[in-house]
Amino acid sequence: MIPAQFDYLAPASVEEAIRALAEHGDDAKVLAGGQSLLPILRMRLNAPGVVIDLGRIPELQGVSEDGDRLVIGAMTTYAAVLASEAVSTHAALLSKAIQTVADPQIRHRGTIGGALVHADPAGDVGAPALALGAEFVIAGAGGATRTVAAEDFFEDLFTTAVGESELLTQIRVPKHTGWGAHYEKFVRVSHQWSIVGVAATVRSEGGSIAEARVGLTNMGSTPLRARSVEEALVGQPATDEAVRAAVASVAEGTNPPSDLNGDSDYRKHLATVLTRRAVLAAAGA
Repeated sequence: MIPAQFDYLAPASVEEAIRALAEHGDDAKVLAGGQSLLPILRMRLNAPGVVIDLGRIPELQGVSEDGDRLVIGAMTTYAAVLASEAVSTHAALLSKAIQTVADPQIRHRGTIGGALVHADPAGDVGAPALALGAEFVIAGAGGATRTVAAEDFFEDLFTTAVGESELLTQIRVPKHTGWGAHYEKFVRVSHQWSIVGVAATVRSEGGSIAEARVGLTNMGSTPLRARSVEEALVGQPATDEAVRAAVASVAEGTNPPSDLNGDSDYRKHLATVLTRRAVLAAAGA
């Protein structure tokens, strides 16, 4: 199907993009990587009058270090994140998760910021960002910026803290240097959205788990942080028996979709199994 006709704008700066958003309001759509937007346009599920392409704004691209944090531009592609030695060294969980995203073609076009703002609970970057305690820098009119913690960024299904006439510009990720990491996801068809995914990063000391961070994919309307499991893992030996007991409650309080034969219990079972696998792998067990 051919998209409805629209005007195309390619601003050269964040300020210019925000002015265009303010001018066109609800009639505008932002194009980041386009891997989610273009299918929607083709199917005419959305017909904006203006598409604002962020691809020509250099300040939104690239990975840098700022003290104890990594700074990732919102328009940095998955492929560029994967190629970053800084990310693989200091935020290995993000690299592990992005390796599972779709295929090389998608990873070379799709952007990390576009995926985060799209906020699909089945997407593969939300849970790692949450587990790593990322912060999101949002720019508004007049050069104003604000920083939102990952736990406050994801508000509901396809809904984030980015408001009208605002843009996500940076993802700031605390360094987890030396932490083991693993992303475990279950799909029935290759390159499919996650039925369930688990992002786990672990700091081990002397064969025991000193600290753990666990994020869940597609277990609710937003990515979820499994704090009770994180607390239960601290001090436990990195053995199958100990980890199995610590993660047994991971699905408690979640509200996964019930689209699989109408039974969300299947996803809860998967979350328990995948969390055990992800933690053990992250701990090097």
